[in-house]
Amino acid sequence: MNAAKLLVKALENEGVERIYGVPGEENLDFLEALRTSRIELILTRHEQGAAFMAATYGRLTGRPGVCLATLGPGATNLVTGAAYAQLGAFPLVMITGQKPIKTSKQGQFQIVDVVEMMRPLTKYTRQIVNAARIPSIVREAFRQAMEERPGAVHLELPEDIAREPVEKNTAPVFPIAQTRRPNADEGVVQQAAEMIRVARYPLLLIGAGANRNRVHTALNRFVAETGIYFFNTQMGKGVVNENNSHCLGTAALSDNDYIHCAIDRSDLVINVGHDVVEKPPFFMEHGGKKVIHVNFKTASVDNVYFPQLGVVGDIAESITRLTALVGPLGQDCAYFQSVKKELDQHLLEETEDAGYPIKPQRFVADVRKVMPNNGVIALDNGVYKIWFARNYLAAEPNTVLLDNALATMGAGLPSAMEVARLYPERRVMAICGDGGFMMNSQEMETAVRLGLNLVVLVLEDQSYGMIRWKQYSMGYADFGLEFNNPDFVMYAQSYGAKGHRVEKTEEFAPLLERCFIEGGVHLVALPVDYSENNRVLVDELKKKVCLL
Repeated sequence: MNAAKLLVKALENEGVERIYGVPGEENLDFLEALRTSRIELILTRHEQGAAFMAATYGRLTGRPGVCLATLGPGATNLVTGAAYAQLGAFPLVMITGQKPIKTSKQGQFQIVDVVEMMRPLTKYTRQIVNAARIPSIVREAFRQAMEERPGAVHLELPEDIAREPVEKNTAPVFPIAQTRRPNADEGVVQQAAEMIRVARYPLLLIGAGANRNRVHTALNRFVAETGIYFFNTQMGKGVVNENNSHCLGTAALSDNDYIHCAIDRSDLVINVGHDVVEKPPFFMEHGGKKVIHVNFKTASVDNVYFPQLGVVGDIAESITRLTALVGPLGQDCAYFQSVKKELDQHLLEETEDAGYPIKPQRFVADVRKVMPNNGVIALDNGVYKIWFARNYLAAEPNTVLLDNALATMGAGLPSAMEVARLYPERRVMAICGDGGFMMNSQEMETAVRLGLNLVVLVLEDQSYGMIRWKQYSMGYADFGLEFNNPDFVMYAQSYGAKGHRVEKTEEFAPLLERCFIEGGVHLVALPVDYSENNRVLVDELKKKVCLL
């Protein structure tokens, strides 16, 4: 047995079922070891796509996804995926190759210090220099990837080490120790319950860290039994059904939205599962409202976030104990009810507008119509992400997958592909701008090859719309952000997918329905009218909110 085979055995020991990646010359011994293992190789068309797919596996399962690249350019192509997983708290293990480290056969050709490059982007990065250390290094890498706060780790296997024979006295793979998250201190939980009981206008904030099954159950019970009003961050959507009469929406904008009226009135925010890596939904001020931080780990103190109390431990357990201690709240609900009424009316505006190109309110409403509650939309990064965060009401956890931590473009399609692979019985849609889609559009071939059932919605405005909107809101001239697109219908067909272009607004929802019924990979090109970005999100919304 050589080191490459021992590494594969260590991965099998961790329960790895598949690896996503683009192998290179320096991975060939590892690739040969994979060939005879029970681990499936999912070959992608770019390392970034592999990393996004693996990170999404980690996000949805809680177990590390694994991706593979070679040295040099292959490894540098993983950088965005590493940051995506690290900031988003998605467990990810990256494995890269390297030239021989004991002898040089090609000088410094393609050599980059990948371990040092990965250090600021990961929780753990290590070059394997001795086959005997592989079992312990792999166990440590997986432990750190999964341990709170989850994130990215990296292992480098040089070409000569991969071929190195394993000594007979080398330790076998390490057993996986069972661990249990600690529970919060009883006195702290009692103090948090008292703060909630005496608050006049308490609000519950649900963040990304709460988007897990046990937390979902505990928070639903907490809302039902206390009667507290709540809102979400973008990555906390669906933890509690957003159709709930006490839901005040999603903090998709930094300020001047309906939820910020409620936040301003609140004297206490119970912040569950959120930290400042995800874009803050509100900013704390000295002498202002109090904040209780409920999370798996302590808060990172920031100028805009310095909670007065930390309930640190298993979130589901903490919320269950708070539910029993707090009981029904006697809060004054009149103001929150008025915010809820105004918000609900606002979200209905323009949803039946028949204008073409289609407006954001209409395309969000039409997508919602064809997606069941367990259907999953995976969004790339663009201004449409704000519209979906505000207007698309999620009913179940992890049914709206977006990135509001790194907020990278190019992740929407690979992320949706992994969802479709994991949940073939569910409706899955990638929602991308035309800019972000083209950054990893080559993975359409991967989606077709894998036989996925997937609808890819490409929103066409021939520009980087998010930046144009920001440009407008800052008072700058419209400059430097427009481009041309390929014929998306023919582009999809060239990969063996079905391509469609919406010519009339009323055709959109029925077309999506037909695509899902037919199955396979479909691309739907949808021309959009983003003038609503400026009219609603900048001008009109400020005027309306000021009237509350």
